[in-house]
Amino acid sequence: MSKKHQTTRSPLKAKPVRTPGQSLQQARIDLFFDKLILPFTITLVLFIMTLIKWYEEWSGMQTSPWSWSILFAAALLFLGYRLLKLIPHVKKLRFAEEGEKIVGQYLERLREQGFQVFHDIIGDGFNIDHVLIGPAGVFTVETKTWSKPAKGETKIMFDGEKLTAWGREPDRNPLIQARAQTGWLKVLLEESTGQATTVRPVILFPGWYIENTGKEPNAPWVLNPKALPAFLKNAPVRLEPSQIAQLSLHLSRFIRCSEVEREQARRSMFRSDKGPGSQLGL
Repeated sequence: MSKKHQTTRSPLKAKPVRTPGQSLQQARIDLFFDKLILPFTITLVLFIMTLIKWYEEWSGMQTSPWSWSILFAAALLFLGYRLLKLIPHVKKLRFAEEGEKIVGQYLERLREQGFQVFHDIIGDGFNIDHVLIGPAGVFTVETKTWSKPAKGETKIMFDGEKLTAWGREPDRNPLIQARAQTGWLKVLLEESTGQATTVRPVILFPGWYIENTGKEPNAPWVLNPKALPAFLKNAPVRLEPSQIAQLSLHLSRFIRCSEVEREQARRSMFRSDKGPGSQLGL
């Protein structure tokens, strides 16, 4: 087994499932490459050329360094402009990523209650932060890491149909997003298993006080993460262990197959000299 040109292969038979916040982490990396790498490279090249020209000036050569200095200053200003525009987006992505990781670590404890936990499931142009499959059923979990206002009302109200924060409805309604994700997962599992599946949306707001006033039994759960275990414990049993295992198996297969397809697509892009790019809506 020590031959110099021995052909080797990976001992891993399948791709690992995704981790909490993986899409957001990739989006931050893509932002750097898409927005900063070009101005950074131009600025670096012009900086080196400027140093060379100033060296020529100081060593007695007759070439002028001012033209390169002006180009370098312009490139530096452009890089600074791009950086200032990018910083708020990166902070927003990192803030959301940290929220997903915290909630993901919290959800991992539910395995002790018989739940299977999946993170960052990629759909067609969107992702589901977390999925729970356990005795209480199948749940999509959307994490919203919202900053609290410095003053005024600091609670989220949910009446079963309408969600308000800071005393008003948010510009991007998380209820619509959560219901769309639930519908997609329901179709995916039903097509994969051939059995009818009920999927319930859950929206978690870390660090917020949630006041639920609605009485609709099938409404999404809008909760602080700390309240989720009690809701799951008090929910009726909907799935037997064999059903949990079956649904988890099919979802795991989908995740791993999707990872393989994305990896093949990335390799194809690099082979055709196309740069990677990604856009992620929050």
